Amino acid sequence: QVQLVESGGALVQDGGSLRLSCRASGSIIRINDMGWYRQAPGKQRESVATITSGGSTNYADSVKGRFTISRDGAKNTMYLQMNSLKPEDTAVYYCAADIIAGVSGRYWGQGTQVTVSS
Repeated sequence: QVQLVESGGALVQDGGSLRLSCRASGSIIRINDMGWYRQAPGKQRESVATITSGGSTNYADSVKGRFTISRDGAKNTMYLQMNSLKPEDTAVYYCAADIIAGVSGRYWGQGTQVTVSS
């Protein structure tokens, strides 16, 4: 059974930094694309950043230059370094991964809360 578990969410002040982690576990054959998504209260879930198995990245315009996505294949772990955080970054952050396993598909984590106070 494949699981994604996020960690690293917290309450931080405007201008602060956080690093989120997302670890995949289970009988994984291969992990293809991975990504971070977020959902603020009353809003739809949106893509924040994505990374391919080859390391190509893509960012939402709102986080370009402030957030950095990375992954460690050996650890089946993805990261999101968030700098210069703003109150509008407040949301539940979810990780997702396209995983080849006994049951292949897109898997989602349970979410981690990031709150940026002004």
